[in-house]
Amino acid sequence: MYRHPIHTLTAALSAVALAACSRGEAHPATASASTSASTDATPSSSVSSSVSSTPAAPPASAAARTPNELGRIPVLEYHLIEQREWRWGRNFDRFRQDLQTLYDNGYRPVTMKQVLDRKIDLPKGLSPVVLVFDDASPGQFSYIERNGKLEIDPKSAVGIWLDFNKKHSDWTKSGVFCLLPGAAAGHAFFGDKGIDGQKTAWRFPKVKFLADNGFEICNHTLWHANLGKYPDAFVQEQIARGQLAIDSAVPGYKVRTFALPLGIWPKNKPLAWEGAWTDPKSGKTFRYKYDAVLEVAGGPTRSPYDPKFDGHHIMRVELFGKALEQTIAELEKPGPNGRYVSDGTPGTVAK
Repeated sequence: MYRHPIHTLTAALSAVALAACSRGEAHPATASASTSASTDATPSSSVSSSVSSTPAAPPASAAARTPNELGRIPVLEYHLIEQREWRWGRNFDRFRQDLQTLYDNGYRPVTMKQVLDRKIDLPKGLSPVVLVFDDASPGQFSYIERNGKLEIDPKSAVGIWLDFNKKHSDWTKSGVFCLLPGAAAGHAFFGDKGIDGQKTAWRFPKVKFLADNGFEICNHTLWHANLGKYPDAFVQEQIARGQLAIDSAVPGYKVRTFALPLGIWPKNKPLAWEGAWTDPKSGKTFRYKYDAVLEVAGGPTRSPYDPKFDGHHIMRVELFGKALEQTIAELEKPGPNGRYVSDGTPGTVAK
């Protein structure tokens, strides 16, 4: 088995490196992912998170849009959700503003699974958007413990999402979270070892909460390795062990989406979506196969109804600065790269 030397880094440096998905390789974690659920005890305290609401009618402006289900779909890529607004981080308030901007412009969230399965069942005039969160940082999903009970931090991305869902029921719980189970600086299933106040025992319940509430779980490898630097065996170990850790948290969950760390392909490209790794200790072979591979950039991706759609090459839009507003504006322009607009009728494809 190929082994990579373990580097000792400060949490701050590791966090910056992990966030820079398209700039350079993130440093490996100081601890590998667990593949046994017994290592993370589920807290006995309950998690306050339940929300319910009545479906809302589409805005009046949606009816004026001409249906086009061959149009482009923005797949947005978030990294750190935190107080600081910068190249690799989105401020909490800006993230909340992003949701409102998308909503006001007639976009509604869908998962990659819905895109792959062509189940984009939106009312006429509305458009799908996929929000993807890379690297599993605490700011994306954090807990607060009060009087022995766990509550979702309302400032975290998940907390903001759930609050927005309470106000706008058609903003469904459909985000995509691409996880790292063995990375440093708290990037191990949204925080551990007390980093940013997050306990190791809370990691698995967070993953389970996402799966139970309709969010999609995506694999992002074990510790964010630059897959283009390593031999085939190491590539497959990184991907397979990431998948195994997810299965430990949510046994039987079918992961269909994989996000390339740093946006870099392995030398043997198909290994990004299909491969196998044999555990040298148990002798068991674990296989993985993905329907979608997320690249790091490229702009809005093709509709699944487009004859040129390729699930193994899903383009994304990195979210920082005014990228969201610019993307929305570009999609409003007429032509083949305009936005996907639903016709409101499942079973037909508006062209």
